[in-house]
Amino acid sequence: MIQLYHVHKRFENGAEALSDVTLRVREGEFVFLTGRSGAGKSTLLRLLLVMERVSEGQILIGGRNIHVLRDSSVPYLRRNIGVIFQDFRLIPNRTVWENVAIGMQILGIGRKEIDRRVGQLLEAIGLEQRKTALPCNLSGGEQQRVAIARALVNEPAILLADEPTGNLDPQLSLEIMDLLQEINRRGTTVLVATHNTGLIEQYGLRTLELEAGRLLHDHPRREGGAGTQPGAGLGTGAWDLVTKSPTSTKTALAPNRAQQAIGLGGSTITTSLGDATKLDRPNRDPLARSDAGESGDEGGPSPQQVAATVTDAKHPKNQPDSVTKPEDLP
Repeated sequence: MIQLYHVHKRFENGAEALSDVTLRVREGEFVFLTGRSGAGKSTLLRLLLVMERVSEGQILIGGRNIHVLRDSSVPYLRRNIGVIFQDFRLIPNRTVWENVAIGMQILGIGRKEIDRRVGQLLEAIGLEQRKTALPCNLSGGEQQRVAIARALVNEPAILLADEPTGNLDPQLSLEIMDLLQEINRRGTTVLVATHNTGLIEQYGLRTLELEAGRLLHDHPRREGGAGTQPGAGLGTGAWDLVTKSPTSTKTALAPNRAQQAIGLGGSTITTSLGDATKLDRPNRDPLARSDAGESGDEGGPSPQQVAATVTDAKHPKNQPDSVTKPEDLP
């Protein structure tokens, strides 16, 4: 799903934030990204979102080299990557419901579908009764749950979380981690950047450790760790974001327009605590448009684009569109 191949990132002042980083995150994995402040965690996440461009090397998502994408194609990629920030980045004058729904509204999705998805998500995270509240009237844990719902509402294939528990107390941190783990069990690839070694040790999941911009260690998932247990954040049947019927046990998701555009099509999500099963990806050009003459940024930004400032950058030169055999990837 995510591959970095000898990636370097240098800034104009000569500082090298990442140096020769090579790694792979497979589809459906839950991976921690850790390291001291300044180790390169946030830079790596920004590269995955194409908020920065690599100086050398290649990054592949779904088999495509994302850093040769035209600027007009980048929004299609971002609509398939949910982002959770440490400081939540909720819109202060919008209600809980509006903060979750805004990305779908910008994309022109119908009100009935918005009501269905947002309502089911808020029920799943336990905030259905708080849908009219403003962010200032929510606790830190509630705000982070809203941020998670906003990141999930467009059904992304990948979820990136940058210090999602950094502003929360230990108990709330565990609740948020259980929720992220449950999301992962439904088939979403999850990458969490954190310096909280206690959480990493408790959950026993695969951990990528950065130091001074280099990949220092790749710690495998620990057998029998907490990461192998079902998440406690959601009850049986709660995670039914895409179900059409409350009695349905599985719902096949057709790839949406943005997913089709970058080759990250549908999945099957279970509504019980069973494992999710992936469907075959659509066999089409990942950069193709769904409709003739469609603009790459038609429909505006996704929720994470509303929340974050995107850095424009020129395309790197002399990089192939994809890597056919990155044989020395781990």
